[in-house]
Amino acid sequence: MANFPFQRLQADLAALINKTPAGQRLPSEPDLAKQLGVSRATLREAMRSFETQGLIRRRQGSGTFVVGKVQALESGLEVLESLDTIAKRQGLEMSISDLAVESILAEKETAEALQLDAGARLTRVRRVIRAENRPVAYLVDILPEEILHPKDLPADFHGSVLDYLLTRGDPLTTSRTDVSAIGATAEVAKPLEIQRGDVLLHFHAQLFNAEGKPVDYSLSYFIPGYFHFHIVRRVGGG
Repeated sequence: MANFPFQRLQADLAALINKTPAGQRLPSEPDLAKQLGVSRATLREAMRSFETQGLIRRRQGSGTFVVGKVQALESGLEVLESLDTIAKRQGLEMSISDLAVESILAEKETAEALQLDAGARLTRVRRVIRAENRPVAYLVDILPEEILHPKDLPADFHGSVLDYLLTRGDPLTTSRTDVSAIGATAEVAKPLEIQRGDVLLHFHAQLFNAEGKPVDYSLSYFIPGYFHFHIVRRVGGG
């Protein structure tokens, strides 16, 4: 019974979201909290589940907007595939924006991940992945300049460094990926058009060649609700 008021609040929010056309802004947080008779902290907690489902989107300085449902990208994590490959398999349209390809010097963390000396020259590729023109992921790939020079990427680059390397014939073998949930930093929140601190699914990965040397260090940030990742595991002990 203790959770009933909160469940009622979520039901009221669901009804409000369902009757609000996609693209329309919801009442401001103070007005909505007053309308529903709850504190702003309780309102934000209740709204978080609708954000993770991709039903609403908070935009810094603009308010909270209702978004139409989009089909989630679904993939197993046993095989490394690009978002572009997954989307094509499901018949979904994806595009990129905010593409930035630049030459940088390796800092300590990046140098260690790529087994290089600090100060080595690297190429960093940053971009936003969009579904139905909505930002759904922010991807960053960092590679040694001898593996990928900023001038190497073609004009028709579709967003996947992995696909580019495979098409080029690079002998890639394995990837190690750590998965976690994090709060969006200001740097990531802005291109994704979300609020700082909003929950994101974070992949932190190294890609290795046939010699076991890391050739790509990547940071991927996914807005929950637009992605469904799963793992098929063999039962042990037998």
